[in-house]
Amino acid sequence: MTRNVFWLGVVSFFGDVASDMVVPLLPAFLVSLGGGASAIGAIEGAAEATASIFKYLSGRWADRSRRLLPLARAGYGLSAAVRPLLAFAFAPWHVFVIRCADRVGKGVRTSPRDKLLAASAEPARLAEAYSFHRGMDHLGAAIGPILAAGLLLAWPGRVRLVFALAAIPGALALLALLPVREAKSKENAAPEKSAVRARPPWGLLAPVVLFTLGNSTDALLLLRAQQLGIRTAFLPLLWALLHVVRATSSWPLGRLADRLGRRASLAAGWIVYAACYAGLAQASAPWHAWTLFAAYGFVAALTEGSERALVASSVPDSARGAMLGLYNLLSGLGLLLASLLAGFLWDVFSSRVALLTGAVFAALAAAALLSTPVPARRAASL
Repeated sequence: MTRNVFWLGVVSFFGDVASDMVVPLLPAFLVSLGGGASAIGAIEGAAEATASIFKYLSGRWADRSRRLLPLARAGYGLSAAVRPLLAFAFAPWHVFVIRCADRVGKGVRTSPRDKLLAASAEPARLAEAYSFHRGMDHLGAAIGPILAAGLLLAWPGRVRLVFALAAIPGALALLALLPVREAKSKENAAPEKSAVRARPPWGLLAPVVLFTLGNSTDALLLLRAQQLGIRTAFLPLLWALLHVVRATSSWPLGRLADRLGRRASLAAGWIVYAACYAGLAQASAPWHAWTLFAAYGFVAALTEGSERALVASSVPDSARGAMLGLYNLLSGLGLLLASLLAGFLWDVFSSRVALLTGAVFAALAAAALLSTPVPARRAASL
């Protein structure tokens, strides 16, 4: 555990405490403002697509800059500043603007931060480093909803107050960035030339895109939980359960992926995803939602560290920012299409049809990934 890996994990912990005090409440909040499943899918999909575009741009900038921390600080600062403004939203389009601005901050910080993480960890433990970071991220995402639920139990119906108080952990995330230091590149190649020569690993990226076409926003899963009888006051606790599982399993499963194979771990996560979505499509009682949300937590633990490690290890260090940016761009655009598609299927047909469609895409992606030959020169890291 290096200094940077630890403190960047702490930063993400506080950042997600702030974010996930808000996110679980957004579906019900949007419904109260006159929105529906289509509005939720459009807003969250557009927000993530916005983040992905800026992740790509910031990744290219990271390969041409000697300093990564200013971009990270700017991104965390922007999100911390705009997120509490949800307390003043009175129409779905207000939420749309604020969420997109929040995601601009996420986009600006993510690729430079991920490149800094890669430069701060041993290559053989890259999936573990990313998984530790994601585990801290999910730990914050578990505590945020618990705080939100506690505040709502103390002040029933004061959703806007919860949004405003999310400014506090957002500020703590900025403070936690202070101990982080720039990490020197392990290569001396000119960034511009290396970035041009690096070829995208399409054997990996193509299945990732296929999966993301069925990977709609998790906000729709919260809407499904409401359909199954979960009260609004308990939605943050359901969200917390999901992230407790993610937080406790991410680091150990990341270590396992480094030892047994990152590609197999990624495919296994997609198969679990397909099973969870199919289960939620068929669910008929509140306890089904609690059980399936817990199982769904293992998806992130199996995939997030492995996916980023596979992408980062596929190119030279000097081209990692651009490649991580491309990966994030493709994932975000896929998420936008998936969220729009799922929202449409949800409103026009049913939640069952929307969820089963996501399950099919995930199963096809796993099959495509496992059937793709592994290049010999990369086999050791895959």
